[in-house]
Amino acid sequence: MSTQITTAFVQQFSSNVQLLSQQMGSLLRGSVSEESVTGEKAFFDQVGQSAAIKRTSRHSDTPILDTPHSRRMVTMDSYEWADLIDDADKVRLLIDPTSAYARTAAAAMGRAMDDSIIAAATGTAKTGKSGSTSTTLPSAQQIANGSVDLTIEKLIEAKQKLDVNSVDPSIARYLVCSPFQIQRLLNETAVTSSDFNTVKALVRGEVDTFMGFKFIVSNRLGKAGNIRTCFAWAEDGMKLAVGKDVMARIEERADKSFSTQVYYCATFGATRMEEEKVVQIDCDESESYTFGS
Repeated sequence: MSTQITTAFVQQFSSNVQLLSQQMGSLLRGSVSEESVTGEKAFFDQVGQSAAIKRTSRHSDTPILDTPHSRRMVTMDSYEWADLIDDADKVRLLIDPTSAYARTAAAAMGRAMDDSIIAAATGTAKTGKSGSTSTTLPSAQQIANGSVDLTIEKLIEAKQKLDVNSVDPSIARYLVCSPFQIQRLLNETAVTSSDFNTVKALVRGEVDTFMGFKFIVSNRLGKAGNIRTCFAWAEDGMKLAVGKDVMARIEERADKSFSTQVYYCATFGATRMEEEKVVQIDCDESESYTFGS
């Protein structure tokens, strides 16, 4: 096999993968706060709220307030994807944005990125100066299964929890759930005609927003028994730290009879920034359930 691997060729493949990762790779990347970082671990400092002190006399001493500070830690993980190509004609196709190799690489890394965000949303966050403290999502931010699916009542409760926590309504809000739960909303007897029409359009993909949440449908959410863990969040309540984004390499491997290796890697990690901005919604999802029952 005789193949010339040029710098432009590598750059073209890399840009193709970058484009695809935004379109069909990660479903959640665009819905969280993202920041580029350097190092194996990243720390994000936070400033909490404090109250103003009423002045009760003239020429009084200036009060010195102790502004609360906190910190979240993200551990960076590296992910890789690679494949070998032994046909010169197939190698030339790599620069095609619709290349199966570019699409496969983008999809694989996108799924890994979603898995990282999903795990961080309802998992244990590492907090404190050195990230040695474990912080779990409190029960006040969880909506129990209740032997029911995703319902209008659960959506109302999720919205209320964010509102009660004084989450700025101008910050984009998202909700990720499984296809099953989207479909179940149509069977809600409590849904008004206007709600039903909106949910029906949501199922058909004509709209993606309902009750202030932009819906994202994913098949990668955790499931324990019949309980599917869905969640809602405000955009800056989740952080995606990217250490190295979309690096592609295309080169010959002498140890593989000079076949061409397509290599793709990225380094990233995710964390929940504020418990008050994330709501876990547990939903029943029995495989034996039939619609209309």
